[in-house]
Amino acid sequence: MSTHHQVAIVGSGFAGLGMAVHLQRRGIEDYVIFERAGEVGGTWRDNTYPGCACDVKSDLYSFSFAPNPDWNHRYARQPEILGYLRRVADDFGVRPHIRFGHELERAEWDDGEGLWRIRTSGGEYTARVLISGHGPLVEPKWPVIPGLESFAGPRFHSAQWDHSVDLSGQRVAVIGTGASAIQFIPELQKVVGKLTVFQRSAPWVMPRMDTETSERRRDLFRRYPGLQRLSRQWIFGVAEARFLTFTNERVRKLAEEAAHKHLEAQVPDPALRAKLTPNYRLGCKRILVSDDYYPAMAKPNVELVTEAVTEVKGSKIVTADGQEREFDVLIGGTGFESTRPSIARRLSGRGGRSLAEVWDPHMEALHGTAVAGFPNLFLIIGPNTGLGHNSMVYMMEAQIDYIVAALEHLGREHLLALEPRPEAQAEYSEGLQGKLRDSVWNVGGCTSWYIDATGRNSSLWPERAARFRQTLRRFDPSLYRAWLSPRPLPPLSAPVARSA
Repeated sequence: MSTHHQVAIVGSGFAGLGMAVHLQRRGIEDYVIFERAGEVGGTWRDNTYPGCACDVKSDLYSFSFAPNPDWNHRYARQPEILGYLRRVADDFGVRPHIRFGHELERAEWDDGEGLWRIRTSGGEYTARVLISGHGPLVEPKWPVIPGLESFAGPRFHSAQWDHSVDLSGQRVAVIGTGASAIQFIPELQKVVGKLTVFQRSAPWVMPRMDTETSERRRDLFRRYPGLQRLSRQWIFGVAEARFLTFTNERVRKLAEEAAHKHLEAQVPDPALRAKLTPNYRLGCKRILVSDDYYPAMAKPNVELVTEAVTEVKGSKIVTADGQEREFDVLIGGTGFESTRPSIARRLSGRGGRSLAEVWDPHMEALHGTAVAGFPNLFLIIGPNTGLGHNSMVYMMEAQIDYIVAALEHLGREHLLALEPRPEAQAEYSEGLQGKLRDSVWNVGGCTSWYIDATGRNSSLWPERAARFRQTLRRFDPSLYRAWLSPRPLPPLSAPVARSA
C-alpha cells in the first residue's frame, strides 16, 4: 500500500519549509515532507559543533515572509537559527505535513502513471510532483588518507560532532581550515591541552565585527517591522556591492589589502603569519569572516602544520616531512560532497537512469532547478546556484517562486508532466560555464569545493544574486516539454486523500 500526495518534499531545512509555506499560500494543501531526523532544521539541526554560527547577517539570512526581530547577535548562532526554523514550522502550520523518521531511500518516475513512486524508511508513497530540498552541504567529506579510518582514538567530522567525547586537556588534531573549522578552532583552543591544525591552504579571512543586538533595536523592530525590512535591504545591497570583489581587479586588491591588515593586526609572529597568508587570489575559495580565528592560532597550545598529511598510523599522523605526531582525538573540518550529492543516487527518471548517472561527469540543471529526463522533479539549491557573497535563503526563495509558477502552469494547462528540453538545459548550462571560465573561482590559483573532478564549476552562480531572481521571475513554458494527461486530473490546489 502506498499513500498518494500531490506534492512530496524532501527535507525540512530552509528549502523544504520555505517551499511548504509557499505551497500553502497558493492553496496547495495536499503535500508531504519527508524528514529523516526527528526535528526540522536541516544543516542547522545537524551541525552542532562549538561556535557554529552563520556568516551572513541575521536580518538577511531568514525568510522574507517571516522576519525575526529578536536575533540576539548580528550573526546568529546555530541554536538561534534552529529555534527560528522550529517557529516557522509551528507558526505556518507545516508540522502536520512532516513525516519524521522518513529517510528517502528511492524515488522512481513511473512514466505510465505519470507520478513518482517513493520509498522511504517509514513507508511507501506516490506523488505527482517531487521537490528536493536536500541541499549540497549534507554528506560530510573526508580526505583520502591511508589509515585514516583506523585512527586509534575518537574520530568525527564537524558536521557530526560527537559531544560525548570530553576534549578537556586532550591532544586534538584538526584536519582542514574551512568555514566550519575557523569557527570551532577558537572554541577548542580554550579547552584542549594541545591543538594541532593541519592546513592544506590558508583561507582568506576578513573581520567579522560581530556584536550583540541591543534590546532597543529588537524593540524597534518588533514595533516597526518596516525598519527591519530596511535593514534587510541595506545588508543585501552591501552584499551585492561586494560582488565586485570577484570581478573588478582594483576592488579585489583593496579587499586583499584589508585581509592582510586583519592578519597583521592579529598575528604578530612573522613565521606564523607567513603560514596563514593565502597563496591564491581572494575569492577563489569561500571568503571567511572571523575575529577570533587568528588570535586562537597564535596561542601557545596551538600548532599549525602546513606539510601534507600522508598517513595515519594508529594514534599518530604522519606528514610529508616524515614527522609523526600523536593525538587522542581527530576532528575533520573537510567540507562536504558538494558536487556528488547522495540524493542523486536515489532518484531515477525516464528509462530508469539515476540522477547520479545523468550527472556523470558533471551536474547541470535548467535554472539550477529542473533536469531533463526527470519529469515533475524540482531542485532547490541545485547546480550552479551557490553564492560567495550573499544569502542563500534569497536564492532559495527565488527558486521557490519559480517552482510555484511551474506548478500553476502544470495545473492551469491540465498537464500530466513537465521537464526541461535537453537543448534548453544545455544552452543555459553552457552560458553559465562561459561566464565562469575565466572567473576567479576557476582560475584563481586554488583548489576548492566549487570545482568537480572534471574541473568544471558546477556549484556557483556567476553573477549577482539579484540577477538570479531576474532570470527566474517568469516561467517560460517554451523551455519545457509538456505532456497532456489522458485522464482528468484533480487541480493541485485540491486535497486528495486516497491509497493505491
